[in-house]
Amino acid sequence: MVGSALVRCLRAAGHQNLLLRTRQELDLTRQSDVERFFQQEKPQYVLVAAARVGGILANNTYRAEFICTNLQIQTNLIHSAWQAGVAGLLFFSSSCVYPRQCLQPMTEEHLWFGKPEPTNEPYAVAKLAGMSMCRAYCDQYGARFLSVVPTNLYGPNDNYDPQQSHLLAALIRKFHEAKISGSPQVTLWGTGTPRRELMFVEDAVDAALFVLRNYDGKEPVNVGVGQDRTIREIAEVVMQTVGYTGKIAFDPSKPDGAMQKLLDVTKLKSLGWTAQTSLEEGAARAYADFLAVTNQSLTS
Repeated sequence: MVGSALVRCLRAAGHQNLLLRTRQELDLTRQSDVERFFQQEKPQYVLVAAARVGGILANNTYRAEFICTNLQIQTNLIHSAWQAGVAGLLFFSSSCVYPRQCLQPMTEEHLWFGKPEPTNEPYAVAKLAGMSMCRAYCDQYGARFLSVVPTNLYGPNDNYDPQQSHLLAALIRKFHEAKISGSPQVTLWGTGTPRRELMFVEDAVDAALFVLRNYDGKEPVNVGVGQDRTIREIAEVVMQTVGYTGKIAFDPSKPDGAMQKLLDVTKLKSLGWTAQTSLEEGAARAYADFLAVTNQSLTS
């Protein structure tokens, strides 16, 4: 999702010399393959968006895979980028790196002040390591390796798999399938009271590229919209977008995850960037993408 949005945004800005590889063409977990790629292609800039990602269920189920795979990918890319002498590198982290009991909204200064949410700790630890690695290469080698911390993202090319999807993608699938089947009720995990900040992916990559072009610091930069809503409120937006007319129920025996994850985007705004896409507009665009990739129709 993030990678394809980066490609669209870069091409729209006139960049044509993009070095793209599919997972089948380049295994980023294999150090020798990554080093060979950098030696052959000699990239000028590197955008590290590749990762093993998923929602609360996937994070809590595939804990070993989430920490191992992500550490491999980011270590290989960051170190190879330094060896190749690239002009700049941008590392995409995640808002889940912030402590579970973090003050709200979460500022960049709050990083490292406590343990992450237990359900996604392995992924969060890997992302924290990636940010620390970028800063270390800046400090020791003078590299321009920056990190951004995006909030929860959604949009075109999201993963709609019921076992792997993030919040908004999972809601789109649940409500769409309930509408098609005529189910009178959709049951969601938890209590519906946790608050989440959601950002349309094309806004997020535009902000990240803005940081790469305009930020001279070494510390991470939060990328978000600066506003959040409860899970129930988000579910109601998706329900209306999909056109589902049944009821929403919550299963409190399932985990809520962190109760709030709202980023302080003061630093990003001070650089001159603000999000443009509302949740209602973004959800409509995401649902249109879901229908396209699943060969559905708006009238199904």
